[in-house]
Amino acid sequence: MTALPLTMVPLTAAVPGRPLLVVGPSLGTSCAALWGACAALLADDFEVVGWELPGHGQGPATTAAFRVEDLAEGVIAAVDARAGAQRVAADLTGPAFYYAGDSIGAAVGLALLLAHGERVAAATLACTGARIGTPEGWHDRAATVRAQGTWAVVEASSRRWFGPGFLERRPEAGARLLDALRHADAESYALACEALAAFDVRAGLGRIDTPLTVIAGTEDQATPVSGLEEIARGVPGARLRVLEGVGHLAPIEAPEAVAAAVRATRPEATAGDGRERTVAGVEAAGMAVRRAVAGDAWVDRAVAATTELTGDFQRFITQYAWGGVWTRPGLDRRSRSMITITALIARGHHEELAMHIRGGLTNGLTRDEIKEVLIQSAIYCGVPDANAAFRVAQRVFDEIDHGA
Repeated sequence: MTALPLTMVPLTAAVPGRPLLVVGPSLGTSCAALWGACAALLADDFEVVGWELPGHGQGPATTAAFRVEDLAEGVIAAVDARAGAQRVAADLTGPAFYYAGDSIGAAVGLALLLAHGERVAAATLACTGARIGTPEGWHDRAATVRAQGTWAVVEASSRRWFGPGFLERRPEAGARLLDALRHADAESYALACEALAAFDVRAGLGRIDTPLTVIAGTEDQATPVSGLEEIARGVPGARLRVLEGVGHLAPIEAPEAVAAAVRATRPEATAGDGRERTVAGVEAAGMAVRRAVAGDAWVDRAVAATTELTGDFQRFITQYAWGGVWTRPGLDRRSRSMITITALIARGHHEELAMHIRGGLTNGLTRDEIKEVLIQSAIYCGVPDANAAFRVAQRVFDEIDHGA
């Protein structure tokens, strides 16, 4: 494999002793446009550096064919060059780092884990697949862009990239991403399409042993949930997070949820790593987890309903429940969801139960697993309580199935 030279872009300030997080872009985007908002949320936990695809963002154009695996080698070379020859020699295999990517950037993450798993402390891969699309589709797109330029795919990308309503809610962010696509070098873009046409690591998933979280968007047309489920099934111990209403660019569509997922891969960030956690920091982390689990709609309603009387209580919940407990490393979020669902059944808090059943699905529980939690609660909480819980769960599932 050949290391393709990559342009690295700092997205947060360098702080001595803070771990390095390398983030990778989606095809047609720049790392700053895609990852900037998420990086800002992670600035207290990581030094965040992005890499550019050739001919995208600040990356120089290329006319030489490359593979996804060559991009992965380029990430390793760039990290080592950044660390310096002496440190690499002292560490023998080079310093370890955290990795996150979206789409082709996440495909590069899979290639990294297969070739250099020992170098990656943990990975968070969003909106991707062990194989993405079809070779024919990628070759057709490469031909279109070579003939007409990247402008020819802007309209289709604007429909494919974003979940419903995103461009109306965040017009500036959407415009910045689409502008990056318009200005991407056509030949470099076409070569990246051809790299994706040749990419298929489905047979190797079982060899990955790096801690891995995969993130899917329910509205992602390019890399649907099923592809992320395939990765989660294939990689031992991998965790799946499904984000409602999110399309193909999760780091900009749901930066709080993605930042929370990345932060959760670093246990020492909440277990105590020698840095004092400020009240503001705990509240910010709590709000990120609260949004990731409960969903933006639920949190927005709660915030909108806050009054002078309830304001302190809302901050208390965010700081102590979400920031103090849900961010602890001792249990994963799947386990915390099961515990919380059981407790809410026992106490008969049905409105909160509905929210946490949705949150349990977001945290990776299946409907069958939620059913088992409800059945077990019939023994330890009471049959009438479980009967009521089943009605709540059925209502939630029906709402999801009908797009509510």
